[in-house]
Amino acid sequence: MKAIDLSGKVALVTGASQGLGSATTRALHAAGATVVINFFPDPDKVNEARAQVLAAELGERCLFVGADVRDPGAVDRMFEAVRASLGGIDIVVNNAAVLRDRTIRNMTDEDWQAVIDTNLTGVFHMNRAAARHLRDDGRIVSMASIAATVGFFGQANYAAAKAGVAAMTRVLSRELARRRITVNAVAPGVVLTEMGKSIPEGVRESMLAQIPLGRFGEPDEIANVILFLCSPLASYMTGQTLHVNGGWTS
Repeated sequence: MKAIDLSGKVALVTGASQGLGSATTRALHAAGATVVINFFPDPDKVNEARAQVLAAELGERCLFVGADVRDPGAVDRMFEAVRASLGGIDIVVNNAAVLRDRTIRNMTDEDWQAVIDTNLTGVFHMNRAAARHLRDDGRIVSMASIAATVGFFGQANYAAAKAGVAAMTRVLSRELARRRITVNAVAPGVVLTEMGKSIPEGVRESMLAQIPLGRFGEPDEIANVILFLCSPLASYMTGQTLHVNGGWTS
């Protein structure tokens, strides 16, 4: 089997300043890609500081850009800036996401819309820009979730958004196939990122009991699957959602 070599490729990862985003950015960079670290420009500049730390860690072949994926104009400006600076884009990883868990009875319109705006509409904004800007033979990988399959208590907004991402992936894979751009999704189980660790301990214990491998996932294990989908090794795979959850569900 050939080693994965992404030398000469430019990869843009949203929500790349922490969690699965930073793990994915590191994996793509280690394979030789030039990486664009996208972060949400929060007022306190916490995400920007994290992006700067990651960029300093990686050293060469990286760029960090603040852009809110909920804002189509900001997304378009980010793609244009990356093209102007790096010459083009080959890989897009849609990772940015938020949680606003509540039962449907208690979920506010704001709780619903905040998750849909980032986790689904934000992916649409990114995919539309990628369809316009990505070079031929490119790759798009979006983060779905086991939540869309299992339907976790209190996650109607999150599960609906992630199910939408999987459906959008299937559609876009057909639309971009003539340019040999593959479009896939990864649906992780519970992963020990900051988001995963925010799940209450009692809930995590009940989840753990349902995982055949008997443990939660690590960020690098998800990042390696994304790396595979971004590589030439996955050139005949498109329109798929890969479940990476320790055997919890398929």
